[in-house]
Amino acid sequence: MTDLELKQLKDNLWSVADKMRQGAHLAANRYGQPILGLIFLRYADILYKQHKDEIEAEYEQYKGTRMEKTKKEISIEKCGFYLPECAYYDYINDSPDTAEKATLVKNAMEAIEKENTNFEGVLPKEVYAQLVPDEEPELLSDIVRVFKDIPEDIEIDLFGEIYEYFLGNFAIAEGKDGGTFYTPSTVVRYMVEVIKPEPGDKKFLDPACGSTGMGVQTARYMHRHNAAESDLMKFRFYGVEKEPDTVKLGKMNLLLNNIRGEITEANSFYTDPYNAVGNFDYLLSNPPFNVDEVVYERVKDDPRFTAYGIPKNKTDSGKKDSGKKETVPNANYLWINYFISCLKDDTGRGGFVMANSASDAGKSELEIRKKIIEDGVIKQMVTLPSNMFTSVTLPATLWFIDKEKRNTDKKDEILFIDARNVFTQVDRAHRKFSDEQIKNLSIITRLYEGDNQAFADLINEYEDKKANSDNPDYWQEQIDWLNERFPEGKYQDVIGLCKVAKLEGEDGIIDQDYSLNPGRYVGVVIEDDGMTKEEFKETIKYLNNQLSELNKKAKQLEEEISKNLERLFGE
Repeated sequence: MTDLELKQLKDNLWSVADKMRQGAHLAANRYGQPILGLIFLRYADILYKQHKDEIEAEYEQYKGTRMEKTKKEISIEKCGFYLPECAYYDYINDSPDTAEKATLVKNAMEAIEKENTNFEGVLPKEVYAQLVPDEEPELLSDIVRVFKDIPEDIEIDLFGEIYEYFLGNFAIAEGKDGGTFYTPSTVVRYMVEVIKPEPGDKKFLDPACGSTGMGVQTARYMHRHNAAESDLMKFRFYGVEKEPDTVKLGKMNLLLNNIRGEITEANSFYTDPYNAVGNFDYLLSNPPFNVDEVVYERVKDDPRFTAYGIPKNKTDSGKKDSGKKETVPNANYLWINYFISCLKDDTGRGGFVMANSASDAGKSELEIRKKIIEDGVIKQMVTLPSNMFTSVTLPATLWFIDKEKRNTDKKDEILFIDARNVFTQVDRAHRKFSDEQIKNLSIITRLYEGDNQAFADLINEYEDKKANSDNPDYWQEQIDWLNERFPEGKYQDVIGLCKVAKLEGEDGIIDQDYSLNPGRYVGVVIEDDGMTKEEFKETIKYLNNQLSELNKKAKQLEEEISKNLERLFGE
């Protein structure tokens, strides 16, 4: 399936959501569950069909021998689950267009959960009765029929992309609430490109995992870089999420992307289900910002939060006899402590999204930040454009951690990137990174690491696409963007884009009060408009004349309005 065909398929499937909004008896923030559940059913049906001949052949081959296995056992070995006949998509699709269809879908999901314990409690079984309203009993049938259009020879990896596409659209449709479970995929893809995860027996943590987009994009990165299937099977995702419905979305996302792992429903501040400290190879996360209700007594001795210190109010909150428990004034640095401490010493790498305010926060947070900076574990800081997220409009910052860095000659420096002007406008309220913007930004990291060949390879990739494209100007723009900033194919500081700042020295990190705000370091580009001094004078003169004419017209209009008001109401 080509990229264009996949895009058309996604757009056609998304039209289902519009149909559901019009007819379903569901709250606006609930219609995602049944749609994603049907995507899962269609996925399970197609994957099972792709293995069914193998399953039947092996069953018949060993039937009646010592090596005999049940079809269920063989199915789990071949495709990871067993699909009972009542859950076959054709069985549901071909049934009458009545309210009974909701019962068939519910029964199918219950049967899947019964036969496959790892699916237990994941599928949205109870919502489908609301998709057969009295005034439109065929609504559910119409929706089921649309997903039948997904071709049966589709690559299974593309199902994960379809699921992520729907998650993203649901997040946009829900606005602020949608952002609690979804981080835009282009932001995540950039984060993954920076940390460059390696395949093998690796453990990945996201303690605020939402719908598990971080783990999914990490697995896809390794797949794109030719990781062997055996290595991908060793990769393990571990997530924590406190919202029950979001846990279900995340578990379905892992299953659809064939990722091994688990998600624990819990509050990460008070629960440590995976014994996190020093236990993980990789971390990516987008936690809730500026949480102010974490009870200090419950975290003050937890090693996940104490390595660099816990934010604390100057005075106890409330009167001593008020009965109120002291809370952490802002949990941003609890998260930061947690993210750093969970990574393996000397090898762990991670990245996370954080509120811009954390980069310059003062008081007890400043003291914590000093210790983190001086420990040498921060590799890179990136300011994102505004409007990249559905839940916040202000710019956020990406922090990148590398435990190995503190044992190198780069311990006392940090790479700062200001990406506020690098984006593609999606609509009036949303922006994203294009595929090329992700590559162009991440190549800065590769150059900083000394991987100059990666830069040359990217230029060659763009040259090849230019030679075979109907729009060669676009690819030339990408080549020019890179060559103008890094003309020798090596890292260099670029005003307005990137800067390697040292801990000490003039305008160093200490001089900047330990700020981690990239804007403090990279500077601002003053654009050259290409005009001579005389041309500039003529342009200003022309604009001034235009302004004078507009002022005259404004005065005339003011006089006419005044006269008209006098005629209407008298003096």
